[in-house]
Amino acid sequence: MAIRTNRKLSRRQFITSTAGAAAAFTIVPRHVLGGKGNVTPSERLNIAVIGCGGQGRKNIRGLMRQKDVQIVAIADPTESADYKRFYYRGFSGRGPVKKLIETHYQAANPKFVCNDYNDFRVLFDKEKNIDAVLCATPDHWHAYVSIMAMKHRKHVYCEKPLAHNIWEVRQVAKVAAETKVATQMGNQGRSSGGHPTMREWLADGAVGTVKEVQAWSGAKAHIRHKGRPAEKMEIPKGMDWKMWVGPRGMRPYSIEYAPYTWRNWWAFGSGIVGDMSIHHFDSAWTHLNPGQPTWIEGKTENLDGETTSDNNKVTWMFEKTGKWSGVKFSWYDGKLMPDRLEDLEEKRRMGGNGVLVIGDKGKILGGGWSASPRIIPEVKMKAYKQPAKTLPRSKGHHRNWLDACKNGGTTVSNFKYAAKLTEFVLLGNLAIRAGKRIYWDAKNMKVKGMPELDPIIREKYVPEWGLQRLL
Repeated sequence: MAIRTNRKLSRRQFITSTAGAAAAFTIVPRHVLGGKGNVTPSERLNIAVIGCGGQGRKNIRGLMRQKDVQIVAIADPTESADYKRFYYRGFSGRGPVKKLIETHYQAANPKFVCNDYNDFRVLFDKEKNIDAVLCATPDHWHAYVSIMAMKHRKHVYCEKPLAHNIWEVRQVAKVAAETKVATQMGNQGRSSGGHPTMREWLADGAVGTVKEVQAWSGAKAHIRHKGRPAEKMEIPKGMDWKMWVGPRGMRPYSIEYAPYTWRNWWAFGSGIVGDMSIHHFDSAWTHLNPGQPTWIEGKTENLDGETTSDNNKVTWMFEKTGKWSGVKFSWYDGKLMPDRLEDLEEKRRMGGNGVLVIGDKGKILGGGWSASPRIIPEVKMKAYKQPAKTLPRSKGHHRNWLDACKNGGTTVSNFKYAAKLTEFVLLGNLAIRAGKRIYWDAKNMKVKGMPELDPIIREKYVPEWGLQRLL
């Protein structure tokens, strides 16, 4: 599919042109919302959502709370999927999500219709008036959808991790820099109040020189066997399985892949490390900005070429990077946890998700998703004179992105930043799959002395979905 781009389009011209397109679009009756309390169509962003599973539905509910947003199109290869067994509950897929969207907007405009598509490429061909795209697909689609959207000069919000492999991560960052659209990765804790607080305390020297950052999650994998599913299953009615698999190539359908549990397969997801560590390390990693690790070591109980696992421990060692020397990052999940701290009050727990920053003069313990940092023990927290709030506070992760779409400026997790954080996390998975300590050659994008890892660093695609053709 040919994609026309204008690389000389300035940021100001882009914002002006999208506003003009929205104004022109107001002549189309089905997307006009009238009534008290609604913004004018010229101020509203028309958004397409690609990926209507559990997280897609959650994002849609968040967007619908914004008065200056209208979700006008969706795409997903699944008509309907039952999530009752999982975290998200209820039903998702094109049908249930379309109904959810239309019910919401029809309260103000009974004629409103949300267009739905099986193939997101058709959405891009037909929906000429969208301003922005939210991608909530499985991980193996993140790079393709994001790059296609940016090439169409659409602002993009993509769920984490930013891409499925390190080569993809770098291509997404490159295209974002070229197109200059507003981008945001869905590491939502970055917009919590705890994120800037942690950074301000570290900058203030609250714990002295940072030596180690530990983070953890009690999350467990849903797949408990090695290899691909043995049982042959019929593809659910209303599911385009070939489209769902996409760049990974055909394999027999199994309920072990979809819905929801795709994250536990290396072909489609990034396991618990890719899912959770990107949230919990974020605030400390941002402040330290450690660059590229000297070495990474990953261990797991159930190493397999097909399935991810829990009970992972990963260590990244950064030596003499910038002003920091000898900073270690450590990750634990499943049944594994860092050792309980001696100076932690007996009544206080480490929590099922969290982060611990260890300096030469103290420690900060925080919850998952950058929540509620506290200096420990509590007596030190009470004695600490907190610095002024010098960093901006986000009005919400979606809101932060939407404001950048409308007004320019950057976002708290733009793709330039998100690419660096995602590469750091994916190196942890690379070490797990290597089964031993690895030494990363960032410039050449290779693990030293281990060419067998090259197909993981840059995965192959079936011809129809070669990402190179978009670049």
